[in-house]
Amino acid sequence: MKIRRYKKVSKNLSFYTQNFGFRQPYQLLADGTFCLTALNNKINLPNDLPKYLQSAVKFITTQCAIIEMENLGSKLHGALIILKKYVVHKCGHEGSAIPASKCLSQMISEGNPSHYIVCTQDRDLQDKVRNLVAVPLLYLHVKTPILEQPSEVSIKWAEQKNRGLGQLEAEKIAKLKELEGLVTSEEKPKKKRRKKGPNPLSCKKKQKKPHGGISKPERMSDVERKKRKRVKIAKHIREEVLKRTFEKLNTALS
Repeated sequence: MKIRRYKKVSKNLSFYTQNFGFRQPYQLLADGTFCLTALNNKINLPNDLPKYLQSAVKFITTQCAIIEMENLGSKLHGALIILKKYVVHKCGHEGSAIPASKCLSQMISEGNPSHYIVCTQDRDLQDKVRNLVAVPLLYLHVKTPILEQPSEVSIKWAEQKNRGLGQLEAEKIAKLKELEGLVTSEEKPKKKRRKKGPNPLSCKKKQKKPHGGISKPERMSDVERKKRKRVKIAKHIREEVLKRTFEKLNTALS
């Protein structure tokens, strides 16, 4: 079996386990149509279904399903032998048998208290099961068993149940807090903090600063801002200028 298919089956079974109390070994309530399809496709139900569900199973049927197969004639003798190997649960119709589809419908009525997984190829019975709460449906597609995903009514019922449990738990916690004196029954709920507006100072327009008595320095002319270029003087000329300067100084001092 592919890993993806196994994960899907495990998910569906865990849904019924967590929300409706299904436990191993899972009780597979089968009729003659399921056994006939398994026989025609050469499916070994006691070997393949435990592998498919990855858990222990218990095959169950009713007296009405066995009598129906017997009345259909010798062509279904092989399927009848398979069906007779299953555990027969009391259905309440021992005195006057009814069609297997009606019998199985009554077995799973009132919330399926016995936690049956219905195994059938009957299309009408399958449609009825899909409209019931807490009733898994298992059927055969050629040689592959398929556990159908939970019905919409089962999912909605589980959601409502979980919401109710959440409210009950919250109420219990509140009562325990009151008994311990942690919270009083008259305690007011905390007020929600209102959103504050923008800071009025940040919205205030900037004011122009008044000019003082000191005036700004006047702009320099473009000529003054220009940097003077340095003129390089030859070394011998500088020495000659310095020599003459010293001579003039000596003459003036003397």
